[in-house]
Amino acid sequence: MAVKQSGNANLHKARKARLDEFYTRTEDVEAELWHYREHFRGKTVYLNCDDPRWSAFWRYFCLRFGELGLERLIATHYTGVTEPGQPSFKIEALRGRDDTAGDGIKYVDPETGGVQTALEGDGDFRSEECVELLEQSDIVVTNPPFSLFREYVAQLVEHGKQFVILGNMNGITYKEIWPLIQGGHIWLGTKSCGGGMDMIYPSALFDEEKAGAFHIDAAGHYIKNIMGVIWFTNLDHAKRHEELPLWKRYTPEEYPRYDNYDAINVDKVKEIPRDHDGVMGVPITFLDKWNPEQFEILGCTESEGVGFSMGLWSPASKVAQPLVDGQRKYKRIFVKRKV
Repeated sequence: MAVKQSGNANLHKARKARLDEFYTRTEDVEAELWHYREHFRGKTVYLNCDDPRWSAFWRYFCLRFGELGLERLIATHYTGVTEPGQPSFKIEALRGRDDTAGDGIKYVDPETGGVQTALEGDGDFRSEECVELLEQSDIVVTNPPFSLFREYVAQLVEHGKQFVILGNMNGITYKEIWPLIQGGHIWLGTKSCGGGMDMIYPSALFDEEKAGAFHIDAAGHYIKNIMGVIWFTNLDHAKRHEELPLWKRYTPEEYPRYDNYDAINVDKVKEIPRDHDGVMGVPITFLDKWNPEQFEILGCTESEGVGFSMGLWSPASKVAQPLVDGQRKYKRIFVKRKV
């Protein structure tokens, strides 16, 4: 017998659905993807969470189709939130079939280009037909549903795909994501962790009661700044190899040791001491400055997962959060300079 969901459960699902429906602005897509342009030549790019009627990703790759040297571009989207019960579709653009010359560089018209084909289902990225398209692709680029971020990344890893995707900064320390970061299989994009990201909210889901949290741009889009939105990728980029300048000297007074971890505390990434060769606990925002040739990541606090500190934690303290003189610190990543 089917179990009827409570009103609170339904409200929770609706809230998650709304949070998953923020769309990425064109300027943010262009600013990030510029750094990966050499990776796209001759490749099939799959946008598996993108309605081409809205998607800035679709528009970006269409207009730069020839410039990037794409072989194939595919987009599918999930209709379950904005068009529940309706089938989805895929749009596919192929080099030599759907591109046209403009100013000497071929592109695809984002409004009319490509061939549209109906899908049997609602376009869920987990569906059999979408997984089949995933298997045909080389690189996935999209803004996936944040509420399904763990499952989404797991699918990409399982199928061995390269990707550039958006997610919440808290995803760094998810127990499913952190081992991938620590192992050097995933890293952050080029955008700083600070400041959040302005994102578009579809008018069909706009809530007048919360209108004060939005502003309207010149195109009439509802815009809201979403804190903690960052890029995750496994495509290399130049920023990842920039050396973090270190200028401060270590003193025990300024960098006290934790009560319950075998490491010193560093409150700001820009204040990492240049002359300390031991283990340091740094804020998670360190990851957008992490140069793997300069620093080794050893672990993170046990509050994010049992065993994540790789033996640096003292279980006798019975407190998983890092402590300095009995005062709790926010989650930390443990790093060591490569001498």
